[in-house]
Amino acid sequence: MYDFTKSILQVSMNGDGASTRRGFLRRVVAGAAGVSALGFSDLMALNADELRKRNMSCILLWMGGGPSQMETFDPKPENKNGGGTPVIDTSVSGIRIAGYWPKLAQAMKDVTIIRSMTNKEGNHERATYQLHTGYAPSGTVKHPSFGAAICNEIGDPKFDLPHMVSVGGATIGAGMLGVSFEPFVVQDPLKPPTNVIPPVPADRFVRRLKLMSTLEREGYVRAGGGDRVSEHNSIYHQTVGMVMSPRMAAFNLDAENAMIRDAYGRTPFGQGCLLARRLVEVGVTFVEVRSNGWDTHQKTNERVEKLAGTVDPGFATLVEDLKKRGLLEKTLVIWMGEFGRTPKVNPNAGRDHFPKVFNVAIAGGGVKGGQVIGASSPDGTDVKDRPVTVNDLMRSFCHALKIDPAKENLSPQGRPIKIVDGGSVVKELFA
Repeated sequence: MYDFTKSILQVSMNGDGASTRRGFLRRVVAGAAGVSALGFSDLMALNADELRKRNMSCILLWMGGGPSQMETFDPKPENKNGGGTPVIDTSVSGIRIAGYWPKLAQAMKDVTIIRSMTNKEGNHERATYQLHTGYAPSGTVKHPSFGAAICNEIGDPKFDLPHMVSVGGATIGAGMLGVSFEPFVVQDPLKPPTNVIPPVPADRFVRRLKLMSTLEREGYVRAGGGDRVSEHNSIYHQTVGMVMSPRMAAFNLDAENAMIRDAYGRTPFGQGCLLARRLVEVGVTFVEVRSNGWDTHQKTNERVEKLAGTVDPGFATLVEDLKKRGLLEKTLVIWMGEFGRTPKVNPNAGRDHFPKVFNVAIAGGGVKGGQVIGASSPDGTDVKDRPVTVNDLMRSFCHALKIDPAKENLSPQGRPIKIVDGGSVVKELFA
């Protein structure tokens, strides 16, 4: 079994091997309360090059509720199903998108749109699960999210921040991969993470940890609960490492240039995108930034215009900022929701659930930008050309991140589960 107390004491070892509680206190304070003493630019100078060489990373911009393809990146101005959505040109000749996305239109040279996504699942919960895991929900297996799976494959085991961060709310978790890959949730990127400073002085904290370890060993391990204790200890070990890490500076958006913050948009989503960039910059493997409210059964145009007003600058600036910093080639950026919306506008000026045809936007990670893959029919009711399934999409993500999609993880029942079961890489993405 993992000895958590021994590990905590080793964290505070000084140069001659002596364990000191003062050393522990100094490092806790430096990592949490005093993190601003180490400038973010200084931290980058020490770590960025090494981190870029070592790992790929992924940022998922999740549009919860199912964004309408007609009001995003597959408008139909010549058809009555277009719903009067305005259309604008982009920086790539021949590619036009809905007029609610002017900043992304200018960044289109680095973005690819797949307009021929197709699926069968039209229930929010089931489709959200499927688009996060590549699997339909099952009563016997809790599949890991794609984020957790890639963290398991390419995340550095010694990394002292969470491998996976979800900004703006909870997301699909690690499932059978266990607590080590559960997402760290940041509800509000405008506020620093809570509960990252020990509630009592460090010497008392160490005594409590030692007592906890003793009680668990005596009360649970001997009763056959060793696995549960190991997981519990693992969580505490990760938490203490995070609290003491100088990389916690990445969560401090006040240290960022004001003009950059303005460009992303001073909204929770915009600042969430900025936080995502800062996190992958210090080595976090997977960040999800959530935008909710895309279930537009009523007044789709009105609502999408408002939602895009926050997502558009965040998405576009994220792509441009990553590119400027030399991070875009090693960072896969995905914009998607669980399905699309009906081509036909309903009596409430809204659109209902429609998994048969929807769109996804992708940038970075070796993806060739400035192109459209696939097409829907003129009225938007069918895929006209190059259908792309969920498993095709997931396998393409694996290709971008240099992960073997056929790698199997064992469920608690001993059943081998592939990261992606079936599908084919969308080769046009990397042409």
